[in-house]
Amino acid sequence: MEPDWGLVLMERDALNIHWYPGHMAKTRRQMEADLKLVDAVCEIVDARIPISSRNPDIDTLCGGKPRIVVLNRMDLADPAATKRWIAAFQAKDMAALPMDCKSGRGVGEFVPAVERILQEKLQRNAAKGMNRPVKLMVVGIPNVGKSTLINRISGRKGAKAENRPGVTRGKQWVNVDRGLLLLDTPGILWPKFEDPQVGMMLAYTGAVKDGVLDVEELACNLMELLWRRYPDIVKARYGVDCPPELPGYELLEAAGKKRGFLLPRGEIHTERMARVLLEEFRNGKLGRFTLEEPEVGAHV
Repeated sequence: MEPDWGLVLMERDALNIHWYPGHMAKTRRQMEADLKLVDAVCEIVDARIPISSRNPDIDTLCGGKPRIVVLNRMDLADPAATKRWIAAFQAKDMAALPMDCKSGRGVGEFVPAVERILQEKLQRNAAKGMNRPVKLMVVGIPNVGKSTLINRISGRKGAKAENRPGVTRGKQWVNVDRGLLLLDTPGILWPKFEDPQVGMMLAYTGAVKDGVLDVEELACNLMELLWRRYPDIVKARYGVDCPPELPGYELLEAAGKKRGFLLPRGEIHTERMARVLLEEFRNGKLGRFTLEEPEVGAHV
């Protein structure tokens, strides 16, 4: 049984969250062995944070295998930014699909995309009279929606999806219509936790448990980021009208004051406002946001 990811993330210093090297080595060996069994790789990322929700070594690990990137939670991401990310992945010779695995939106495009990236192989097999199923390995960091994707594509509870990361036990082959097999492996891929910003981005989306980071500090940083990137949405939702350079804590105070979150002595209940901000960001009530953009030199 793989460890609970939330427990693995206990060690931190100034938001430097560390992964145990032993799990890295185990997953790398497992992936290298499993790659020999498949024709292509599907990587699932969070459309709101496509850089931070990737494994930093994924391109090296997958080698020359054909690739599909699923940008999950498209319903919570900025549609214009999602289009830019699709173009960025396509520029790296990867197929890219926006999807909401929870509702099933976009899932119908998956099998046709697999057939396109493996068209030459399928044609060679057909010419030889071979009718072998296509084999695809599905990978992703914890809490990004890997098991939900497999369940949606297969149309049944093929993978044991749970709220806790790292619960999928044993290697699983899941049958999909039209001769497609999905390989779900129990290995845990790691994000780039040596970068403090990555830990913060994952915490914004709820991929890291709230107990790992201070909720007010997290909300202040998120508010400041949203104020820079999407000020009109923040103004409309919380009624704040502040200078562009205002620090996150003051923005959080302004929003809390507008919401009437006051303590007995008239102080602003910033912790309550912090929890409201994080909840509304994560469930889409605040709007649709993408916190990272594809840039020259970025890990795409």
